[in-house]
Amino acid sequence: MIKLKEGGHIFLAIIVLLFTFNYLQFISRTPDYASIFLSLIGIVLVAFTSIVAKKITAYYYEITIEHKSWNFQRFGLRRDAYLKTPIPIGIILAFIIPIISFGKLIWMAVLEFDAEGTSARASKRHGLFSFTEITDIHLGLIAASGVIACLALSILAYLVNFPEIARVGIYYAAFSLIPFSNLDGTKIFFASKRALLWIILASITAIFLSYSFLLI
Repeated sequence: MIKLKEGGHIFLAIIVLLFTFNYLQFISRTPDYASIFLSLIGIVLVAFTSIVAKKITAYYYEITIEHKSWNFQRFGLRRDAYLKTPIPIGIILAFIIPIISFGKLIWMAVLEFDAEGTSARASKRHGLFSFTEITDIHLGLIAASGVIACLALSILAYLVNFPEIARVGIYYAAFSLIPFSNLDGTKIFFASKRALLWIILASITAIFLSYSFLLI
């Protein structure tokens, strides 16, 4: 389900998220290793919950997706306006933002995914989705499933008294809604008319996010 190269990107994302989420702990003379370990568990659970949810949804629509570090490459409208070597902007922001903000801000949008249809997709049809091309609707629903899964995990973590993991899930869901570049939020934003799906998920996530400050 997860390819070797994809697994490398996911592993790097987890390491970077651990840093951005625990920057103050890492620079402290007396770091709370228990807290760092708990956040590591939360990050791993949240990241894989999101990834697995998206892969299951993609499988339903007979689409394969592969995650990779969020890269910046195109910088203009011209066809040749792109960098020869992509810049891993997600990784860079996850390192820089907590440093320049002295640990007050974090960045968790470090992964994006590419999609392609499976061979079975050309011969099978799914009711209303009776076409073979991958549409914005498909991409949006796949990305949205990751957000929903993170919020569901946050509820479960809160109910079993793991507020730290609940916060990680809420923050990850919020960053997954940023409608920029090739991030999941962009796919959700363009999945429906007038960005209805994005508005609904953003509103729900905003409620979760406001409540998460009580978990600090």
